[in-house]
Amino acid sequence: MRTDEKAGAAAADTAVDPRTAEPFGEPVPLSGPGEVAAAARAAAEAAPALDRAGRAFRAGLLRAAGEALEARRAEITAVADRETALGADRLGAELTRTVHQARHFAEVLEEGSYLEAAVDHAADTPLGPGPDLRRMLVPLGPVAVFGAANFPLAFSVPGGDTVSALAAGCPVVAKAHESHPQTSRLAFAVLAGASARPAAGRSRT
Repeated sequence: MRTDEKAGAAAADTAVDPRTAEPFGEPVPLSGPGEVAAAARAAAEAAPALDRAGRAFRAGLLRAAGEALEARRAEITAVADRETALGADRLGAELTRTVHQARHFAEVLEEGSYLEAAVDHAADTPLGPGPDLRRMLVPLGPVAVFGAANFPLAFSVPGGDTVSALAAGCPVVAKAHESHPQTSRLAFAVLAGASARPAAGRSRT
């Protein structure tokens, strides 16, 4: 999602190859205030369901996302390099980092200690019966991820911010950066496709 300050304005981002200054690809429409608000509402409505789906579901979702990004590695890095001129090696390292994080967070979810669950059972004390106290970490709700100009595959639509929020059970609304609209659109399509696969949300445990 990229935003346009003027409601209803027909605006779009066009990718430009910094090596040649030539535009390429289909323009990516910008989101107006109404669309941004709708995305935020949708994320808020999805938050309880994502939490209820549980850790195993989210682990499977992250694993599917990592596999999908890896499967489209050549295409994703080629588009990102054409838009940013950051170089295939640098961009490949960014994507490797993101894929690793998706897989790592899946394992963290399955292991479970990140919840920091604690139970203090009720017991008699010198001051009288003590309460039964229980606590654990829970999702906060929707998270906004703002894409970075110089990290299109590490801190943007794909990246550690997005996968860590999803791992925690928080829906994500991502604001793509104007420096790489084609990369952002492609990455979103890959991640959306991964989430729709039958195996997505299925943990290995």
